[in-house]
Amino acid sequence: MLFMKEHVTKQARRAKEASRELACVSIDVRNAALLAMADALEAKQDEILEVNAKEVEAAKEKGTRRNMIDRLILTPQRIAGMAEGIRQVVKLDDPTGKIDFDTTRPNGLKIRRVRVPFGVIGIIYEARPNVTADAIALCIKSGNACVLRGGSEAIRTNKKIVDIMKEAATNAGLPANVIEFIGIMDRDAVVVMCRLRKLIDVIIPRGGAGLIARVIEHSTVPVIETGTGVCHTFVDKTADQALALKVCINAKTSRPSVCNAMETLLIHKDIAAEFLPKIAQAMIDAKVELRGDEACRAIIPDMKEANDDDWATEYNDLILSVKIVDDVNAAIAHINKYSSQHSDAIITTDPDAAAKFKQQVDSAAVYVNTSTRFTDGFEFGFGAEIGISTQKLHARGPMGLEALTTMKYLVDGDGQIR
Repeated sequence: MLFMKEHVTKQARRAKEASRELACVSIDVRNAALLAMADALEAKQDEILEVNAKEVEAAKEKGTRRNMIDRLILTPQRIAGMAEGIRQVVKLDDPTGKIDFDTTRPNGLKIRRVRVPFGVIGIIYEARPNVTADAIALCIKSGNACVLRGGSEAIRTNKKIVDIMKEAATNAGLPANVIEFIGIMDRDAVVVMCRLRKLIDVIIPRGGAGLIARVIEHSTVPVIETGTGVCHTFVDKTADQALALKVCINAKTSRPSVCNAMETLLIHKDIAAEFLPKIAQAMIDAKVELRGDEACRAIIPDMKEANDDDWATEYNDLILSVKIVDDVNAAIAHINKYSSQHSDAIITTDPDAAAKFKQQVDSAAVYVNTSTRFTDGFEFGFGAEIGISTQKLHARGPMGLEALTTMKYLVDGDGQIR
């Protein structure tokens, strides 16, 4: 434990020192480094895929769930997507140095508020290797050094990605230690990282409820929660049912392992007898297991019975909870009780119902007549994202570049005293 603490602390200290150097690096150099990283990922994709294939095979042999396997797998297309995400970040405006408050006081003091990097951002995440590239790109663009700790299932893939990107960044003129990767698999490395308050400025956990709870429990470093996605879609009585079918199928099946996938479907009682058989058959055809309340099972007897735990579960799999509700008020009450405050949707042609839903559902992203799958930094135009915050302080929803900065007040005077 002592060696691990010393090792992780040393890495964080190197990152802190590098962050001060990075603060003086121009945006042109940062952008050039990011482009070099993107090119390097594509040029060395065979090296990444070779390492990744071994980890995927090992995960399969361990009996890892299919949704976790999906998160772990890299393909040439996914690596190309990682590189494109970095290039999209390059095209975005520099979030640092922006002045959003500028005034001169009656005593002559000139006061400005400017956006500045946090310094060192710690990112703790699970099996998705693409998070490594996204996190590095967003941290560098926003002027931050980063300390990464990925999940054990993808430890070698993540390390390979980091090595490739770090070499490209250093060759392009960035400080050598702006990217640090903790390759220690012991879970206590996370605890050590969470207590390095003077070396790491903020920690962002990306993963399941267990990981997030562990980080919050142990951290003395400020944490930005990127919560789990217990996402709902409510099909109102006035819904265009063809549109509802299309949206619900997309929300559940397009990529069930991600946090913005629908986990619970709510249906207005007035259309349940008509709509439920349609959506049930479409979901069954898509290999989705359905778990319903008593009212649903009265219409679809073969549906499995849902219990209280199902309503609060992020399945990350082809499983869907289904409930019939009395009206939009009942839907809102259910969502606010069980939702993880990530993304929730209503399908309706009633503008009053839509307005009430948008106002009263207490989630980071609220949708009308479209899929929850759009809660994503790239889809929102932010470029790659560092995560989707479900808290209410500092940042909420998809976190792009500005969410990785804080503020500093610059005050110029000519001898004023108080």
